[in-house]
Amino acid sequence: MLVELTVENYAVVENVRVRFHQGLNLLTGETGSGKSIVVDALALLFGGRASAEMVRSGAQRARVAGIFEIDAQSLGDELPEGIETEDGELIVEREILANGKSRAYLGGRPVTAAILRDFARRLGDIHGQHDQQQLFSPSVQREMLDSFAGAEDLAVETALHFSRWRASSLELVELERNAQEKLRQIDLLAFQKGEIEVAGLKSGEDADLENQRRVLHNVVRLEETASAAYSALHESPESVSSALRQILKRLEDAARFDENLKEIAATLSPALIAVDESAHSLRHYIGKLEADPARLDEIETRMAMIEKLKRKYGATLDHVITFGEQVRRELAAIETSSDRQTKLAAEVKLHASAFEKNSRKLSEARKTAAQKLARKVETELGALAMDKTRVVIRVVASAEWAASGVDSVEFLIAPNLGEELKPLEKIASGGELSRVALALKTCTAPQKSERKAVPRTFVFDEVDAGVGGAAAESVGRRLKKLAASAQVLCVTHLPQIAGFADHHYYVEKHSERGRTVATIEELEGPARAKEIGRMLSGERVTPEALKHAEQILKLANKS
Repeated sequence: MLVELTVENYAVVENVRVRFHQGLNLLTGETGSGKSIVVDALALLFGGRASAEMVRSGAQRARVAGIFEIDAQSLGDELPEGIETEDGELIVEREILANGKSRAYLGGRPVTAAILRDFARRLGDIHGQHDQQQLFSPSVQREMLDSFAGAEDLAVETALHFSRWRASSLELVELERNAQEKLRQIDLLAFQKGEIEVAGLKSGEDADLENQRRVLHNVVRLEETASAAYSALHESPESVSSALRQILKRLEDAARFDENLKEIAATLSPALIAVDESAHSLRHYIGKLEADPARLDEIETRMAMIEKLKRKYGATLDHVITFGEQVRRELAAIETSSDRQTKLAAEVKLHASAFEKNSRKLSEARKTAAQKLARKVETELGALAMDKTRVVIRVVASAEWAASGVDSVEFLIAPNLGEELKPLEKIASGGELSRVALALKTCTAPQKSERKAVPRTFVFDEVDAGVGGAAAESVGRRLKKLAASAQVLCVTHLPQIAGFADHHYYVEKHSERGRTVATIEELEGPARAKEIGRMLSGERVTPEALKHAEQILKLANKS
C-alpha cells in the first residue's frame, strides 16, 4: 500500500509531498491541472520508462519517491537480495537526470529498472491509457484466472513438480548421452588405477632408492674410506683414541700438583667418548657394507618404473600418489553413476506423474472458473456502460509441458455488438480498457476472509472515459467495492464517482514566480463539497450545484 508520494521537479510539479490512505483515494481537478502526472509518477516507481522530457525545465534532475507499507510475511522472501524493509515499510525511488539517464532504488540500494519493474508487480498495478501491458500478458491473465478459481496453491505445486521433472530429465539425458564416453573413461581410469596401485608407491621412496643405488655403486671406495677412518680413530697404535687416552692420563697425573688441569681434562674427556662411539659406528657400517649386484638390479628396475610413472602422472612421486587417489575417486563416482541413473529415472517418473495429475486438476479448475469469471465480468461491464460487451476466457490445452501446466489462457473481448472477439490489447479505447481492468479487478478481488493485512495498490486513469449519469455512479460503486480489499487511487472528472471517495485530493495548476506549478491538497468537509460542486457547474459554484454535491456525498455515504 502506498503511504506517501514525493515528487520533485517532475513536469510542472516543483515539489509535492502527499500521503495516501487505505480505501478509495480520488484525484480531481480542472482539465490540464496535472492529475495524470501523479499516475505517471507512480508509473516510474513501478518500473516505467524514464525520459529527459520528464525533468522540469531548468532543473538538473527529477525525483519520485514512494513509501510503501508491505506485508513482510508474504513479500519479504521476494525482495531482491540485500534489500531490507524498515518497520514494515519500503522506500522506492526513481531519479531522472536532465541528460535522460535514470537511476532506480529499492530500500535505498540501487537496482536496475528491470528488477524494480519485476518487484513492483507485487506492490500494485497501474491501469491507464498507456499502462495496460500487464493486463495483456498471458501469464498475468492466467494468474488472475487461477486466483479466481482458488487454484493458486495447486498452480505453485504444479510448477514445483514441473521444475523437478525437468531438472531430473535433463540430468538423466546427460547421463545416458555420455554412457559410451563413460565406458571408455572407466577403462582408462581402471588401467591408471591398477598401474599405480600395483607399484605400491610410498612418499619419499625415490630419494631413499637413489641413496641406496649410490652406496652400491661405490661400495669398494666407501669400505676403503671407512676402514681408513676406523684405523685412524681406534685401531692403529697412533690412533686418535690412543693419543687422547695418553693425554688424559698425563693431565690427570699433573692435576695432583695443579687442580686447574682437572677442568681441562674434564673438557677433553667427552672428545674421547665421541671418538670411541664414532669408531664403533664405523666398524658396524663396515660390517654391513658388501657388494650386492642383485639388489642393485632391483633398485635400478624399481627406479626406472617410478620414473616411468612420473613421466605419465606427475613431476614428483607425491604427485603420482595424489593422481592415483584422484583416479580412485573418479572411478568410484562413475561406477556409482548407474545407481544415480536408476534413481533419476524413478524421480522423472514420480514428478511426471504428479505434474500430469496436478495439471489435469488445474485445467479443470481453470475451465470451470473461466466461464464463471467471463459471465461475472460481463455483468460488471454492463454496469459500467459496456452492456453489449461479450467476454470469453479461452483455456486451450497444449502438448507442451510448462511450469504453468499444459494450458494457454487468453482473455478475449468484443466491446460492441456484432464485433468479433479480440485479445484485450486490440481494444482501441483506453477508457474501455480501464473499465475492463476495473471489472476484472473487482471480480477477482479477495473476499473478506482472504484479505491480506496490507492491501495492494491499484491505480486507474481514464476509467470514467465515455460514461456519465447512472453508469458513472456504477463505476464509483465498483471502485468503492474494490477499495474494500485494496488501496485504490483513481483520477476522475465525474462528480458521481468523486462522491464515493474515502479520501479526496484536489490537483491545481497555477502560476508562481513566473512559473507554472502544480499542487495537491487533500479535501475534507465543506471543501470537498465545494470541489464536487465545481465539477457539476464549472468554475462558478452555484448554490444549486453545492446542494447537489451535498446530495451526492450523502447518497454515496449511505451506499
